[in-house]
Amino acid sequence: MDGATSRRIVVFGGASLLAAFAWPARAEPKIATDLASRLTAEQLRAYRAYLAARATFDQQFEMYWALIEERKDNRRRKRAANQAMAASDYVAEQPPKYTGPPLPPDVQKVIESLQTPGTEPDKPMATVADFLAAARAQFAFAPTITTERDFKRRYAIEALSLGLNKLQVVRVYALETGGDGTFDMQAGFHPVTRQGRAISSALGYAQLLGANSTSELVKHGDGFIQRLDAAAAGPGVTSQQSAAWQAKAQVLRRMLTAARSVPNEWSQHRRFAQTPQGLAIHAINLDADVGPWLQALKLRGIVDTAAKEAGRTSLTGGQLEIMNLAGPRNGLEMMDPIGSQMPTANFFEQGGYLRNSIVRERTGGELLRALDERMDGNIKRAGAIEFLAVFDEAMAGRPAVAERAGLRGSTPEQPVASAFDTNQR
Repeated sequence: MDGATSRRIVVFGGASLLAAFAWPARAEPKIATDLASRLTAEQLRAYRAYLAARATFDQQFEMYWALIEERKDNRRRKRAANQAMAASDYVAEQPPKYTGPPLPPDVQKVIESLQTPGTEPDKPMATVADFLAAARAQFAFAPTITTERDFKRRYAIEALSLGLNKLQVVRVYALETGGDGTFDMQAGFHPVTRQGRAISSALGYAQLLGANSTSELVKHGDGFIQRLDAAAAGPGVTSQQSAAWQAKAQVLRRMLTAARSVPNEWSQHRRFAQTPQGLAIHAINLDADVGPWLQALKLRGIVDTAAKEAGRTSLTGGQLEIMNLAGPRNGLEMMDPIGSQMPTANFFEQGGYLRNSIVRERTGGELLRALDERMDGNIKRAGAIEFLAVFDEAMAGRPAVAERAGLRGSTPEQPVASAFDTNQR
């Protein structure tokens, strides 16, 4: 859609944004001869009515999301120029819904009878098994696996060392995993029954996407490597454990080189995450040594963004999660007075919006309230209760944690970090 066309889509008082647009006429939908020959005259009339209504809706839907993208681009430019947002920078209506006649069931049966299997089936979404296979093939890497409780313990120690608090972390976990999630949980699979199918690459307690793993490795990979080298040279470390950590540091060096071979941009990281090397890097979320720190650093980065860009020096679990779910800057906009009143479609990509039921048909403010309500329920489930208890244990032994962590001053490029704990391996 060109700029001249998109600028004609405007809100006229209470009139519909989409109804105000002068839609170009579309040709009457054509029906394949073999299908038409199998339909009665009544079925043909019903099918044509459905196709016409659906074509009009599809056009409205396409134009709506094109306008969403145009407004996003405008806001990016204003943000870069340090200009305040106005209501006119957003689309104020929810996405259109199809309200026309349904596809007649008898026509649907005829259509299905004429369909032939595709020569190339749709490629399934990559799963944990694919991440692990890629890690072995690309970098000869297999994550160090530990128990669920120990992974939570390590995660809690990392989070506390980075200045995050118990409720921030556990409420994010409760929302992202349903309160029963495992460290290897992927979006689309039930954490207890393991049934389902992958709907995205989102993985772990904070449900990092594959591109997130690449981005965090680019930011913090040097620190991961330094800590592994330091742990390998530490006192009392067995030669076997030292060799294992040294080998892992070498793997991370190769992964970091691969991740830095593309421009340090989100769009580039998204594309890279689909490659064999990108899939392999995503597997480090499962590693007992690196995974908890990687995910805690992702949450810490959100907190830092809120402080730097909006002066928010503290975040609730819900506020942290809305920034984690939508991206830090989109989350901040939804917490602003204007953004909180705008449809959530303004802050998500179309695919993510349509996949995520908690996001759809809400405003930014309504989404934040819905997140808090769901967290309130999910935090009562077994996994979240265990995580809260693990945090309490880590906080009770905090002097020992601080001593093990070897805490030191941090800079934007080198956050506070804890040394690897050699217990319970």
